[in-house]
Order: sequence, then structure tokens, then C-alpha cells
Amino acid sequence: MSRIGLTPGIVLMALLSSVVTLSASTIELSEGQSVYVPGYSHIYVGIKKLPFDLAISLIIRNTDTLEPITVLSVSYFGSDGKPIRDYLKEPIRVAPLASVDFFVSEQDATGGFGASFIVKWKSATKVNEPIIEGVMAGTKSGQGISFTTRGQVIEDRRP
Repeated sequence: MSRIGLTPGIVLMALLSSVVTLSASTIELSEGQSVYVPGYSHIYVGIKKLPFDLAISLIIRNTDTLEPITVLSVSYFGSDGKPIRDYLKEPIRVAPLASVDFFVSEQDATGGFGASFIVKWKSATKVNEPIIEGVMAGTKSGQGISFTTRGQVIEDRRP
């Protein structure tokens, strides 16, 4: 190949790389969201597809350094999509850089393999989006398993 033939390709790749870098560094602000978070009260292991029970911790981290957020609701759903429980009787305030968590015991298998949470939050002003994660962990016969899932925004209240 000639050197001239490579130059336009290199320039195009550099431009695309710059666009990707700029879009990845954009901070999105919101006044509230509904967030879907996958959870697993068990996973299947081994040849016989035996269930391995897991505890689920749902963590909501306010990533804004100046403003609080208000968690309006935290609802837990089973694999069939039916509601199992609501965790809040009333909204709770989460201070800047603070976190709150909700727990499903390892012995509670009601959610099943496809359990999930819907978290609804709001803020009085535009804030950094919180990080909402599920942390699954379990131990059995000296073996431990742990992994995380990340929330996915399903509704956004951007002005």
C-alpha cells in the first residue's frame, strides 16, 4: 500500500476517535429517573444445573457533590415480572456523595433467576446521575461467588 492511501484512513480514524472521546466524557444531568436493575437470587451451576443461592444488595450512590437526591421508591420484582415487595414506605433523602442500600437475603429465593428492581428518584435541580448497582454474593461448601450488575435508565426526567 502507498503512504498516501493510508493517510486519509488514519485521519478518519483520528477524527472518529475524538468524537467517541468527547461523547464519552459528556456529563449527563437529570432531575429524576426510573432505573431497572437486574438481580439474581440464584444462578445455576454444574452439569445438573443446580441452583446456587445468592444474597442481593442494591446500592444507590448519589454521585453529585453538591445536591441531595430523593429516592421515591424501590420495588423488587420476580422472574415473572410480578411485584414481590416495596422497600420504602416514604421517600428518603440521600445526601451528596452518600449511599443507601437494600438487601435480599440468600435464603429468599422468591425473585428467582430473573429478579429485578425498579428504583425511582428525583432531585429539585439537575444533578449528576446516581450509580445504582446490584451486588450478588453467596457461599456454599467453601465456594464463594460474587458479581455486580448496573442499573439501566428506563425513564428520564431531563428538562
